[in-house]
Amino acid sequence: MLYKVIHKTVYTYSGPVSLCHNIARLVPRNTGRQHCKSSRILIDPYPDVLTEYEDFFGNKVMYFAIQREHKDLRVTVLSEIEKNKNAPEISLYGDMPWEEVRRQLSAPGHAFIDALQYIPETPMTAIDPAVAGFALESFKPGRPVFAAAQDLMQRIHRDFIFQPGFTTIATPLSELMKERRGVCQDFAHLAIACVRSVGLPARYISGYLETLPPPGVEKLHGVDASHAWFAVFIPDMGWVEFDPTNNQLPAEQHITIGWGRDYADIAPMKGVILSSGSHQLGVSVDVRRIV
Repeated sequence: MLYKVIHKTVYTYSGPVSLCHNIARLVPRNTGRQHCKSSRILIDPYPDVLTEYEDFFGNKVMYFAIQREHKDLRVTVLSEIEKNKNAPEISLYGDMPWEEVRRQLSAPGHAFIDALQYIPETPMTAIDPAVAGFALESFKPGRPVFAAAQDLMQRIHRDFIFQPGFTTIATPLSELMKERRGVCQDFAHLAIACVRSVGLPARYISGYLETLPPPGVEKLHGVDASHAWFAVFIPDMGWVEFDPTNNQLPAEQHITIGWGRDYADIAPMKGVILSSGSHQLGVSVDVRRIV
C-alpha cells in the first residue's frame, strides 16, 4: 500500500509577529510496518534558521525560526509512505498473563530497559482511583495481557462518546472520566493511564488514519486531523497497538508519525512567538491511497 499525506498547518496572527521559534514533528518515521519513501516540507515565510534531528524516542524533528516580521505562518508537509498490507494476527500474541509480564519487566537485568520508561505516569496520564478502578475491570487476575488490553480498548470505545470540541489537550483524565466524552487523544491517554496503573508499559502513538468506507457505513473518526492510539509492550512480541477510538487493531490504514510517553512528547507543532496579539490555528490533513 502506498499513501500520500498532505498535512497543512496555518497560524494567522491578529498583529505582526517579529520572531517565532517552532518545533515540528510532522514527518512519518520508519517502522517495521511502514517506510517513509519521501517527505517534503514547505514553510512560508521561509525560515531564517532550519535544523532537522531525531529526538530521544527516534522521532523526526524539525526546528525552525523566523526572525523577521510576518502576519501568518504556513507549514505544509507532503509525504509518501509505503505500508505493509499484513494485518495483525491475534493468535500470535499468546496467552501470557499480565502479572507475568509485570514480573518479567521488574526482574534484574536490562532486557526490557527501553520499555520501562513507559511505565511511570505523566501529567497527561495521571492515575486516580477512578482510572485505576476502570483498568481493573479489564486487567482481571490471570488474564492474558493482550486480551486485557483488547478488552480495555473495546470498553473505552463502548463507554465513551467521540465528541470533537468538548475537550482540549489540557483536559485532565479526571474530567474525561466524569463526562465520558472526548477525542482520540483523550482515549489514548486514558488507555495508557489504565495500563500503567497495573505496572505495565504503554506508549502514545501519533499518526494518521485513512478510510474508504463503503456506501451506508459510518466514516471512521480521526481522518481529518492527526489521529492517536496506544501500544502495550508484550515480551517476545514487542509493541502491540490498539485504537480505542475506532475499536480496532491498527493495520495498513494507520500511518505512524511517531511515539512517546504522551501527547507532549510528539505534539505536531509547538513553539513561541514574540507578539502582543492573539492567533488562530487551522489544520487540515488529506490521506490519499495511491496504490
